[in-house]
Amino acid sequence: MAEPFWTKIEAGIAEVVIESPPVNALDSVGWISLARTIDALNADPEVRVLIIRAEGRGFCAGVDIKELQKHPERVSQVNGGNWETFRAIHRGKKPVIVAAHGYIIGGGIGICGSADIILCSPCATFSVPEVDRGALGAGAHLQRLFPVQKVRQMYFTGEPIDAAEAYRLGAVEKIVAKEELRAEALALATTIAAKSHIMIRLAKEALNGIEDGDLEHKYRWEQGFTAQAYLTADSQEARDAFTDKRAAKFSGASQTSSQ
Repeated sequence: MAEPFWTKIEAGIAEVVIESPPVNALDSVGWISLARTIDALNADPEVRVLIIRAEGRGFCAGVDIKELQKHPERVSQVNGGNWETFRAIHRGKKPVIVAAHGYIIGGGIGICGSADIILCSPCATFSVPEVDRGALGAGAHLQRLFPVQKVRQMYFTGEPIDAAEAYRLGAVEKIVAKEELRAEALALATTIAAKSHIMIRLAKEALNGIEDGDLEHKYRWEQGFTAQAYLTADSQEARDAFTDKRAAKFSGASQTSSQ
């Protein structure tokens, strides 16, 4: 089976390009493979900077809900792949620039929230519909992007925010026309790649060390609740409704939309 992404290295810049139609959602194997690829690029002495971008309708729709619907026992494998991918981006020694367009959902939020710099197109939207999918996660990474109360509003409602709002809140470095997004990311990466790789590596490690709290530990905490959620009937109903393209019906509660 083909990888849901491909890579290219040129002039010290590694591009990791997600391309997994129709929505750039990755299954359990895909997430684990992505983590290993990013680890390998971080270990490659020829690579100075990483760019993560995507082809298709949107940046990344997160995990493959249909896989988990068929194989709920794989939730721990998916969680592990997510955790390792985000850890590789955040804790890796090389700066990571995300160039995102279209929808940025769930695991896509995790990638952005783990990265060092985010560029996006005007059509980009950030959302965490986890509650409507019977799952949890990505809150730690969302909180690395946006203020606490905005995170909770997004998490409880599942409503997206657009590129302009993300820029206003300080998560996005620059909004760039979609057709210019890759070129802008390459220009920024070229500037960073020209600097001392030793100093940049030390700078990233130092900056990680002064962040508030341990991102990986906070995400692991969330994942425990994801596993707990998957044991409930409401989680199963949310996933059933999503795959069946219908409104979810929870016991003892009013009908809830599963978008």
